[in-house]
Amino acid sequence: MFRNIKSDIQAVFDNDPAARSVFEVVLTYSGLHAIWAHRVAHWFYRRKWYTVARIISQFSRFMTGIEIHPGARIGKRLFIDHGMGVVIGETCEIGDDVVLYQGVTLGGTGKETGKRHPTIGNNVVIGSGSKVIGSFKVGDNSKIGANAVVLREVPPNSTVVGNPGRVVKRDGVSLNKLDHDKLPDPIVEMFREMERQIAELRAKVDDLSDELKQVKGRSHSYESESV
Repeated sequence: MFRNIKSDIQAVFDNDPAARSVFEVVLTYSGLHAIWAHRVAHWFYRRKWYTVARIISQFSRFMTGIEIHPGARIGKRLFIDHGMGVVIGETCEIGDDVVLYQGVTLGGTGKETGKRHPTIGNNVVIGSGSKVIGSFKVGDNSKIGANAVVLREVPPNSTVVGNPGRVVKRDGVSLNKLDHDKLPDPIVEMFREMERQIAELRAKVDDLSDELKQVKGRSHSYESESV
């Protein structure tokens, strides 16, 4: 137990250059507090003291802003940086040396039973605001960019960005499928398609208007000749 506490504190120093002293880390790092509270809640959860486990997890959520279900399995040296809004689901499994930033969700989809939350490998970094949703695995040594929405399995040693999340780098090699500065925006694409359709309709209306003017012109000419 004390060995785990020491490794949790060391994980803070390994990942946060702003950490100055053990005293400061122990008293002020909410991510560390949430992890320790989860370890206690998980102990009760494994012994089927579910209500006690949930009370502890809810108290931790109230105090830290980080929600970890007591059923989640967390490995060694997890570091949660600026953890407000982090959510970790019941059947989620997290490996060793993982880093989570603010607003990360490791969640499930729908109301399915059984394993419904992701499995996070070792040495994974998940950026701020990212959503990893579903019962698939994120491979070891992978990185997920800020605000990415990941809905399918991520191979090891990969970098994922975008919504929906796409692998843009694997084993250090760029896949050239998606440029970081040209992420797809479905709303913008929808408006562009609407503009294209409106332009086509406007051109058709203009053509009809010209035809009507020509018909009216010929009608007036016919009436003048008749008079």
